[in-house]
This record gives sequence, C-alpha cells and structure tokens, in this order.
Amino acid sequence: MSSESAAAADICEKQLFMSTESDARFWDRTSSRYATSAVADPAGYERTLGRTSALLNANARVLELGCGTGTTALRLAGDAGAYLATDISAGMIAIANEKHAATPIPALAFRTATADALASEAARFDAVLGFNYLHLVHDLSGTLHAIHTMLTPEGLFISKTPCVGDMNPLIRLALPAMRAIGKAPHAGIFRATELSEYIDAADFEILATESHATKGNDNRPYIVARKK
Repeated sequence: MSSESAAAADICEKQLFMSTESDARFWDRTSSRYATSAVADPAGYERTLGRTSALLNANARVLELGCGTGTTALRLAGDAGAYLATDISAGMIAIANEKHAATPIPALAFRTATADALASEAARFDAVLGFNYLHLVHDLSGTLHAIHTMLTPEGLFISKTPCVGDMNPLIRLALPAMRAIGKAPHAGIFRATELSEYIDAADFEILATESHATKGNDNRPYIVARKK
C-alpha cells in the first residue's frame, strides 16, 4: 500500500471511529427513554422471539449485537448455553445489567463492544443475532464480514432489519436532517433486496426470509443465513 493510500485509510478509520462515538453518545442520551418505550408490534415481536428460540439449543454459544437495554437477550438467553449481548452504548448496557441483576440468568452476560472489536478476539459463536441493528452500522459490508468471522463453520446469522429504502420517502428525506441536529443516529438506506445481496456477498447462504409483522408490512425482513 502506498503512503497516500495508507494515509487515506487512516483518515477513514478515524472518521468511522468518530461517527461511532457520536452514535454511542446519542444512544447514551436516549437510553432511559428507550428502556421505557413500548414495542410497536407486540405480536410480531413474540413471533420473532419464538422463531429465534427454535433455532437455538442448550449448547449454543450466542452473540447478540445491538442488544439495547437487553429485553430480547433476557428472553432468549435461557435457550442457549452461553449468551453474550453487546451494544456500543454504555448507557444501554448499564440499564441491561440492572435488569439482569433483578432477573439473573447464569448463561447471560452484557458488554459494551462493537462488532469489529469482537471479531478481533478469539471467541467464536454458533449464532450471531442482530435485531434492528444492521441499518445502524456505518460499514454494512465490513460488519457482515466481521459477523462471518465470528461464526463457527455453518453458524447462523439471524437478523431483523428495518429497510429504510423500502419505507415512505419522507422518512428517507427526514433522517439526514434529524441526524444533523442530533435527533437521530446514522441510518443506512437500503432496500430488502439490496440487504440480501450484501449478506450473500459476505459468504452467507440465506435459508429463510420472513415477515413477522402483524400490523401490515413494516419493511423489516427476518433473515436466517448460514455461514458457508
């Protein structure tokens, strides 16, 4: 790599770090409100939990990325042998740990971490979960490759992702303005078809694509993919 290319890569890495730090601060600020917000589609959420639970087993080593305040982790951890739930926001993880202290689950641990940091470690998982997560990452391709690295052979990546590109155009127009004034985090704009292409390009085989919405189509495909 030339010195110019190395310098450009270093600048991009620093910009990405700064953007991630900005997003972490946003979620820290909103963590208390997020913890008390209601699930928009409770029946759809239960469908997602049930489907995911059926894909896990008592010996599975599970990683959840973007766990928020831990609601899903607390519901699913009992179905796994070991369950690590992570988020970039220390504020979210602090609330998750408070919930965990009130309802201890031996297999469950919470940690503040990014996918890139976890991929550099030795731990490998039988399943990686990312619910309402992929649209929030800055480098979708890089994150999917990091997830691929963290999985054991033929391990499962299970996600449910808002595809902003398929939503009302007004939402797509409003997001950059909201982010500029600190009212929203980064949100990637892609369609469900594009998301599938990204997952396929990261060397996954998509086993299932489902809609779990019970209130119309909320443009959040539930995808089960297996590491090739």
